[in-house]
Amino acid sequence: MNINEAFRKFAQRTSAVTGSPWAFILAVVVILVWGVTGPLFHYSDTWQLVINTGTSVATFLMVFLVQNTQNRDAVAIHLKLDELIRAVEGARTGLVDLEDLSDAELRRLQQAFQRLREREQQAVEAVCEELQEENENHQSERLAAR
Repeated sequence: MNINEAFRKFAQRTSAVTGSPWAFILAVVVILVWGVTGPLFHYSDTWQLVINTGTSVATFLMVFLVQNTQNRDAVAIHLKLDELIRAVEGARTGLVDLEDLSDAELRRLQQAFQRLREREQQAVEAVCEELQEENENHQSERLAAR
């Protein structure tokens, strides 16, 4: 097993464990124990250094584990979406691998979709108005027939 595979497995397991309610409870217990021992150690600099160092080291290491897990999840989601785009007849396969576009290209595409949404919204509003008019006409006819 190579180092990438070993790190992937370690990161996945660690992410699952540290994201659990038990890990949170353990962290709260550690903080409470640390707080309760304050008077015992006369709130010394060493007592403060213990929690500061511990939390700094844990945070530093967790950044890399969380980033690795997020990167893997993002790649997996992109691949799943790419597969769905390819599988749907009539879908624009040019939208596959959008994550490789430049920021300017993504902005242009986003603006194009915004214009498309606005046109579709106008069409929906027109249909709603048409249905409302038909409903009002129908109600007027029913009242006139009474």
